[in-house]
Amino acid sequence: MTARLQYGTTAKVFHWLVVALLLVQYLIGWLMPDIHRGMKPGAGMTFHISVGIVILLLIVLRFAWRLAHPVAPESSLAPWQRLSAEAVHWILYVLVLATTMSGWLFASFRGWGVSFFYLFPLPMLASENAATGKAIDGLHQAAEWALLVFIGIHVASALAHVFIYRDRIMQRMLPG
Repeated sequence: MTARLQYGTTAKVFHWLVVALLLVQYLIGWLMPDIHRGMKPGAGMTFHISVGIVILLLIVLRFAWRLAHPVAPESSLAPWQRLSAEAVHWILYVLVLATTMSGWLFASFRGWGVSFFYLFPLPMLASENAATGKAIDGLHQAAEWALLVFIGIHVASALAHVFIYRDRIMQRMLPG
């Protein structure tokens, strides 16, 4: 399988859908009320978990697409930039998976019966266990912050290519 030089439309759609949904997801997460003992999931939590499931599905599909349709690293980049770009992308995949799965596990350990946009119930990934739920919540929050940091690194790098290096690296992922 030969790697292409540019990302195709499908890869770009996956990328920008995940970007948009992560923006929505962080906004929902920060606007939701704090979770307290005995609290049951409301509309905000149901929507947050449902969007998380969509992100999980999209990132798995994006990963599979990337494996099946590789894009060659930009040859104009210095070796350290190619290596760091590849590392940041893999870390982003891992952190999105960790964040979404830990959120779903947290809901399961809380014993919350949640649904996918109120259309059908989501399976519980674990039995109710308050102590484990608290630990998973801590992991979920750490993953959220780590993901946010690496998103920042990714965005800062893209902007550096636009405004400092003035190369066309970012054009590879822009629509059109």
